Amino acid sequence: MGEAQLPQVIRATKMRVRTSPPRVTVGVPVYNGERYLAATLDSLLNQTFEDFVIHIGDNASTDGTEEIARRYAQLDSRVSYVRHTQNLGAAANYNRLFEATSTEYFRWSAADDMSAPRFLEACVQVLDADPTVALAYPRIMLVDEHGNELYEYDENLHLSHDRPSDRFTALLQQVRLCSAIYGVMRTTTVRRTRLLGSYRGSDIPFQAELSLYGKFIEIPEVLFYRRMHQASFTEMGPQQQREFFNPGPGHRAEFYYWRNLRENVVSVLRTPIESRERILLLLRLARWVIWDRERYAKEIVDAGRYLLPKQRGN
Repeated sequence: MGEAQLPQVIRATKMRVRTSPPRVTVGVPVYNGERYLAATLDSLLNQTFEDFVIHIGDNASTDGTEEIARRYAQLDSRVSYVRHTQNLGAAANYNRLFEATSTEYFRWSAADDMSAPRFLEACVQVLDADPTVALAYPRIMLVDEHGNELYEYDENLHLSHDRPSDRFTALLQQVRLCSAIYGVMRTTTVRRTRLLGSYRGSDIPFQAELSLYGKFIEIPEVLFYRRMHQASFTEMGPQQQREFFNPGPGHRAEFYYWRNLRENVVSVLRTPIESRERILLLLRLARWVIWDRERYAKEIVDAGRYLLPKQRGN
């Protein structure tokens, strides 16, 4: 699915006007995304399921992102655009897009990925058919910077288990690229979570918490094209990823594993699940810490090495 194949659904001579309330909101968080934003929006506007709107949240981009987004908003009434006065970080931008929605279903779409025409239709069908499903996502194809297919990627997060503890455990054991987060979610269920935190890797605890409220269903059809390129999140180093989630000063010693553990424990304690399920999950988390104790200990040692020179300097 190269870029040349993407349909140009925006025409200056054709203005779309909504005549009924939408069922789905697609939030598109973006920061300096001029290279791929138009292709992303074209793929979204070409959906076979038409009851949707697109909200673009711009983190004060300094390239041509604003011009592209405003042009789409002007030419298609399904598209709206908000520009933040400063870069809030990815987490805050993602969260604001969700918090502004009032539709039954919601999905995030990164500004450099592409969605096949049946993406929304297939996901909505799953959610409509089963109220116990919290998130539906399709099979994934990784593509390069030009949109050329690399290989089909197995997200392996088909969590159809009835017990929340089984879904939560499977997610933490199997999650990798976190592509399922770009599926379609039930809005009322997502509102029960704490959304994304302003720390690196917060998309994992978010998905884990969401899994306690409902099932994740994978649609056995490639409908999502995730773009891999030099500026993508997966290519960033730890420091760049921290600034991506939460830009600005104040990045000190990072307790990545301890922070994720803490957030997962909080999720287990606050979610209304059976006491037996809660105790089982807390025991599993404790067991994982014991198994990975060297990794957790290393974070404490590294933090001490980071802080000690600063204390001596004072």
